[in-house]
Amino acid sequence: MKNRLKVLRAEKNWTQAQLAKVLQVSRQTINAIETGKFDPSLPLAFKAARLFKLKIEDIFEDESVDQFFKNDQV
Repeated sequence: MKNRLKVLRAEKNWTQAQLAKVLQVSRQTINAIETGKFDPSLPLAFKAARLFKLKIEDIFEDESVDQFFKNDQV
């Protein structure tokens, strides 16, 4: 899953540890999300969206869904 978490965090000049503390997760979780190794849970995605005052889909993009619609498989 592609995401803008690293960019949004950098715009606030926050470290991974600072963001992790606000979202109540580990720094390793933030790193894994930013590098695409881990997809956030829905509650975590909602927390991030509220924190940055954005919609979930403005932060996280599910590439498999995009590919599905691109291939007209609906």
